[in-house]
Amino acid sequence: MPREFTEKWRAQESKTPFHTRIKDAIRPQESAKQRIDQATRRMELQIQRLDRASDTLQKRDETLFTKIVKAYQTHDMTRASVLANELAEMRKIEKAIMYARLALEQTVLRLRTVIDFGDAVSSLAPTMNVLRSVRTGLTDILPAAERELGEIGDILQGVIIDSKQGDELNINVEAANEDSQRILQEAANAVEKKISKELPEIPSIASTNENRQTEAEQLSGNDSQEMEGT
Repeated sequence: MPREFTEKWRAQESKTPFHTRIKDAIRPQESAKQRIDQATRRMELQIQRLDRASDTLQKRDETLFTKIVKAYQTHDMTRASVLANELAEMRKIEKAIMYARLALEQTVLRLRTVIDFGDAVSSLAPTMNVLRSVRTGLTDILPAAERELGEIGDILQGVIIDSKQGDELNINVEAANEDSQRILQEAANAVEKKISKELPEIPSIASTNENRQTEAEQLSGNDSQEMEGT
């Protein structure tokens, strides 16, 4: 068995041109900052993907909302209820995408800053925490983006491992967790503001029925006053 393995290895090695093997041997490994820059660029591409998904959902949101309003106007409460539930579920997805997008944007901004002006490697721990959180939220929504973020995380994890082996990295775990939580909280706050500003509130069946009941009571009261006056 060892002999067969050796022969296969040599046969495979002989297929690779000698100059290619020399280049592979002397090619310098990418620096930590180069790999972080690569990961950051790939994150920026995922932000663009999330933007496209968000735009598509917002158009569908507007269409559904218009249908709900028309259903209320025609007093088709069953249809209005079904559409309102559909819109509520879709807005959960919109919210998750907004959250992921803003969290990644904050992370990219942070990495760009440290790449240019600071120790990029020491900032990877909070970045990894943010990526894990964002990936969890996208698993069932955008599987392709979730997988890509997983690969980005692998790149950054490799940088961390290499830096540990070189005794170059000193991570303050508590500070890293605080930084990542701060990024995630900022993203969550921004999403709430964006939703309240850009998305109209979904009409409530109960409130609509109450309004109609109030209007009916007012009309009934007016009719009674008119009868008493006559």
